[in-house]
Amino acid sequence: MTAVPRLLDLSESTEAVTTLLCDAFAEYPVMRYVAGDGGDYAARLRTLIEFFVANRVLHGGPIFTISDGPNLTGAALCTLPGATAPPEALEGVRQKTWAALGADARERYDDCLRGWGPLGVDEPNVHLNILAVPPRYQGRGLGRVLAERVHALSLEHPESRGVTLTTEDPANVALYQHLGYRVVGRGQIAPGIQTWGLWRPDV
Repeated sequence: MTAVPRLLDLSESTEAVTTLLCDAFAEYPVMRYVAGDGGDYAARLRTLIEFFVANRVLHGGPIFTISDGPNLTGAALCTLPGATAPPEALEGVRQKTWAALGADARERYDDCLRGWGPLGVDEPNVHLNILAVPPRYQGRGLGRVLAERVHALSLEHPESRGVTLTTEDPANVALYQHLGYRVVGRGQIAPGIQTWGLWRPDV
């Protein structure tokens, strides 16, 4: 049976999504870099991912999930076209996050923002912030199903002209190219951590 992505109601708890993302990105280079290796890494990673999820929820960004019975098996977090001012509530989340992780982690996160900044496109777009399938669920085509739902979201949106994303895993570049993306930029976040910007125009 083909998995069907479900749009998460943003009034629902995001705890299961956060847990899935922690599982999927435990070894991802950007998460490792920003969270750092000091102290309880699992707890630091969860704090960081809670910040990412809250950022999307507070901005009203759609979150798509896939489940296998009671188990969440994949998720995609997006930003819709149109620049919006950060909601007031986000400042409190930011302060709590960086108070927990420290000023060094905040500086490392700023490195990421500087690396990602030049990798966008001029056309209004849906940005795929995070696409996650934990290792134990990979190989089932769930990532493709989620990506295709995001592509459909872009087609449905009156302002969007396509989908953008970034990745720090060189193996992902070819996978996204197979889904119709093209590389529009390449940058460096830190020594040993490169980032690629990709763009898929609506078709």
